[in-house]
Amino acid sequence: MEDRQLKSLVCDIMQAERVTETESIQSLWSGYGQILRMGLKGSAVASSVIVKQIAPVDVGIRNARGWSGQVSHDRKRRSYQIEMNWYQTWSQCCGLGCRVPHCYRTESVDGHQLFVLEDLDASGYGRRLSRVNDRQLAACLKWLANFHGLFLNQTPGGLWPTGTYWHLQTRPEEFAVMADGPLKQAAPAIDQRLSDCRFKTIVHGDAKVANFCFGDHWDGSAGDQVAAVDFQYVGGGCGIKDVAYFLGSCLSDDECQRREQECLGIYFDQLRRCVDPMIATDLEQEWRTLFPWAWADFHRFLCGWCATHPKLTAYSGQMVDQVIAELAATD
Repeated sequence: MEDRQLKSLVCDIMQAERVTETESIQSLWSGYGQILRMGLKGSAVASSVIVKQIAPVDVGIRNARGWSGQVSHDRKRRSYQIEMNWYQTWSQCCGLGCRVPHCYRTESVDGHQLFVLEDLDASGYGRRLSRVNDRQLAACLKWLANFHGLFLNQTPGGLWPTGTYWHLQTRPEEFAVMADGPLKQAAPAIDQRLSDCRFKTIVHGDAKVANFCFGDHWDGSAGDQVAAVDFQYVGGGCGIKDVAYFLGSCLSDDECQRREQECLGIYFDQLRRCVDPMIATDLEQEWRTLFPWAWADFHRFLCGWCATHPKLTAYSGQMVDQVIAELAATD
């Protein structure tokens, strides 16, 4: 889409006189498009918006880790359609407790997909972090609890049937090159155990700390101080998968070891406030039990995707060993 055409479309959507400035925020993974911030003049709706533009690319374009081909291409293209469905159908259900950007419009034009979204920076969520303090950690865990509680037992229509970008069924190439061993042999059983959980919800699917936006004026009061973005891999599943992935994204190996129970306590204390008290104990018991399984599931993906990845830590290995031992005990 030409720059002039894009600006004209955004002005029509936002009822603006013109775009005053355009700032490139980032390119999308593997060159599939870009994210822009556009300043607006004359709009009664907003002074700026975030525009996520997905453009057609060649199947053979390689990503930063070397993966390419039709399977990878089809998964990425589908992920953007899933995200469009999320903003069209689901996102408006989220309140302050699990804040997400408001979507002004989604469009499909000449093979391009376009999301015109609230500029969370302008709304007071301008901080991006790679490390978090205790209050910020708690706020993200509460955001996840509120999100999972909100969508508990919902059928994920229009979303991934099983959320998370590392789901075994959507990663056959990475699984194929994974070294043979106990974890590879156990991978289908791990996936099945997570899929068979009694309590299901909608998971964010990529809930790393980089996808959380923190309030500019942090007072540590509640979950309305953090918002989340990037819903390409939102879908059904066990909520604890988001929790395990989030903790691995912002805590060191030692912190994961020391603070595991503390973090799970924060999450489940909030989740209990969001669900029917009649099921809260059973839900917590099931998802706590599945925490190592969720961690081992992501570890499995990394072993195939990048066998030297720094997240393949000793703590992560302990989670894998625990799960494999549990499987062996049930044989």
